[in-house]
Amino acid sequence: MIIYPTLELLDGKCVTLRRGELRDPVLWHREPLDVVRGWAREGASWVHVTDLNGLRGDGDNTALLEEIIRSAGVPVQMGGGFRTQRQVETWLDKGAGRIVASTMAAQSPMLLRELAKFYPDQIVMALDVHDGHVVTDGWRERSSFSPASFLEAFEADPLAGIIVTDVGGMIGDGDGALGVITGLAAQTRHSVIARGTVRSVDDVARLRYVPNIAGTMIGQALMSRDVDLAEAIGIAAAPLEPVAPFQ
Repeated sequence: MIIYPTLELLDGKCVTLRRGELRDPVLWHREPLDVVRGWAREGASWVHVTDLNGLRGDGDNTALLEEIIRSAGVPVQMGGGFRTQRQVETWLDKGAGRIVASTMAAQSPMLLRELAKFYPDQIVMALDVHDGHVVTDGWRERSSFSPASFLEAFEADPLAGIIVTDVGGMIGDGDGALGVITGLAAQTRHSVIARGTVRSVDDVARLRYVPNIAGTMIGQALMSRDVDLAEAIGIAAAPLEPVAPFQ
């Protein structure tokens, strides 16, 4: 299982979001480049960067994102407001390892399919779920899609993976989120990256035993130092212990 240390950028600064609210960010007084380089030194094989300005449609983190890609030392998976083919291709040309698309999947599914075909193993779909429905536009818009039907619609496409977030877990119910993500992971052939379930290294240990979970994103728990990245990577890479069958 791959650990994706996750950096959220707003106006060039490291932040995390309280209860997922773009209006209420927590500011961390750390330099984004130093954070990413530190993660690479601790053994990360990927980093994930979310451009919150791109998600909001304001500001410009372009120069900083370019520098992160050049100097991270590991591949960078990028998310945050990707809605057009030009945006995706521009950042792949700049060296991004993968692009994460969420709203595009709901609003322009044919475009996402075409991009996945042209850039196999570089397009990741994000599936955000709240109260049994797919949500888009930074969790602000509730769609009519069920998570299961959404997964099925993209089952044949050559995606690099699917990031599954249960928004309820991001705003408090971590155990419930694990149940939602476990159920969805069982319904797809794509590798699933879990988001919003890790608050301690014990959560990493639990995720290792969930079938079809290929990775997990960890953001706030790293910034607050509730999770040590090197320890989490070690746990994720350790061989699985035998598990007794359920009777």
